[in-house]
Amino acid sequence: MQQLNTKRKLRVRFGGHSDAGAKPVNQDAFAAFHPPGGECDFKGIAAAIADGVSSCAEAHIASQTSVTSFLSDYYSTPHSWSVRNSAARVLRAMNSWLHQHNSRTHREKDSMLCTFSAAVIKSNTLHCFHVGDSRIYHYRNGQLEQLTHDHLRTENGRYYLARALGGDQHLQVDYSQQPLAEGDLLLLTTDGVHEHVSPLQIRRLLESGGEDLEGTAQQLVSMALANGSQDNVTALLIAVDQLPLKTLDESHQQLNQLPIPPVLAPGNRIDGYEVQEVIFSGSRSHMYLVRDPDSGRQYTLKAPSLNFSEDALYLDGFSREEWVGQQIAHPNVMKTFQPPRPKQFLYYLGEYIEGQNLRQWMHDHPQPSLDQVRQLVRQIVQGLRAFQRADMVHQDLKPENIMIDRDGRVKILDFGTVLIAGVEEIASPLDKSVPQGSVNYVAPEYLVGEPGNFRSDLFSLAVICYEMLTGELPYKEPSVKRTRLPNYGALHYIPALRHRRELPLWVEGCLRKALQANPRHRYPALSEFLHDLSQPNPQLEAQIQQQPLLEKNPLLFWRLFCALLLLLNLVQLLS
Repeated sequence: MQQLNTKRKLRVRFGGHSDAGAKPVNQDAFAAFHPPGGECDFKGIAAAIADGVSSCAEAHIASQTSVTSFLSDYYSTPHSWSVRNSAARVLRAMNSWLHQHNSRTHREKDSMLCTFSAAVIKSNTLHCFHVGDSRIYHYRNGQLEQLTHDHLRTENGRYYLARALGGDQHLQVDYSQQPLAEGDLLLLTTDGVHEHVSPLQIRRLLESGGEDLEGTAQQLVSMALANGSQDNVTALLIAVDQLPLKTLDESHQQLNQLPIPPVLAPGNRIDGYEVQEVIFSGSRSHMYLVRDPDSGRQYTLKAPSLNFSEDALYLDGFSREEWVGQQIAHPNVMKTFQPPRPKQFLYYLGEYIEGQNLRQWMHDHPQPSLDQVRQLVRQIVQGLRAFQRADMVHQDLKPENIMIDRDGRVKILDFGTVLIAGVEEIASPLDKSVPQGSVNYVAPEYLVGEPGNFRSDLFSLAVICYEMLTGELPYKEPSVKRTRLPNYGALHYIPALRHRRELPLWVEGCLRKALQANPRHRYPALSEFLHDLSQPNPQLEAQIQQQPLLEKNPLLFWRLFCALLLLLNLVQLLS
């Protein structure tokens, strides 16, 4: 295996300048931050620029507050959140605060309004957020591209801002993203600059600017003032010097820093933990009940199998299992723990759950009542909503990954294929396009090459619900494991009523909607699925009743059709 001496990290430089120009107060503001260490991997680097609306006396407060608050609050969001989700929530909160202040003021000049543009570079991708008429430019190999669109409207030949932070209760922010290359330059400007310096002049200045970014920003500001700008003038430059490029060797080397432990037996010890019981031992992993003699606590210790010591995708999933379990604190999600002592082997500690998995429960309850099923589904939904709030998708929901403890509490476990929005934005060579989940429960969108979201988990949950009620699967089980589907039409739903005729029609309608092959036709929220599973939805019931016989019961339709053909043939023979 190739040995690498250094690990490439994201490295950028900043340089900016701002001037009040002809005005007595500078209402522009800018800020940038390059976090240290792992924070940069998860959140990237961020820069923001704002321009206070000049007719408002407190606009300078709005602009200064917006850039500083954006940076501090953005880096306070969870690592699991995507850039878009993190920035959107921060901007909504900021806009709400400004709008509340403005709604309490009676004079327009006392309002706090500003334009806002932010650039976040995470891994190899640029994320842009924009409101108003400040701008973000991208420069590469002599080509200058404006990435933002000015939010302006005309009235009597004059231009006015159509959008601004604090201007409306419901903020509409433009968002875009694009890949970056080493050597790229990003330029953020307020209108005092770009209204008086042409794109051609900007491009020529960037071509000749060299390494001194602050000097180049000062030249841009000076050029705008020399060209007649009567406004505040601000320019901020970001140079992309190095992008992180993870190779497969790097990923594998990182995952293999700790050795995989050998198969253990009761009485063995590992890092001080005493193995009390072998819970599970298979070809992929081993699970043990262990006791920590120092604290007396019991844990579940899970270790990967030596069979997968060279499988980077599997080891990547194993590593994320521990991390995810530490991020989500919810009674319906299994918790993993930081080890009290340094680890010498690759494993993780989880909470010990006494009970049975859902597969065993289904064997013991082949004909459960609708109420029994609903109670379990309700708890699974609560656990999945905890994943949703953390910007995660489980992706491998199946009966074997759901535990029911002795008190009847559901615990979702096995986080090896969890889609973490914040992590997926980090460049990786590992192919995770199709999660390594059970083929009978994985959502069809993965198999047609589309990304998953919470509706993918909804599909898997609906399959489990269908199976609990009927003992069967809603789609024909493939003879071999499929990893691709040509289109959604390749799947044909089997009505639950064929397997369990006493089910209410509205339950059939609920399951049918949740199990739509195309995710766009499923429920838009987990709560809606739970609501329709709990009480009749006349609309869904009517859809089933009005359905043509060919769709409602294809087998009966073709039997009747064949009988009719036979009857017609007999009539012809006898006539």
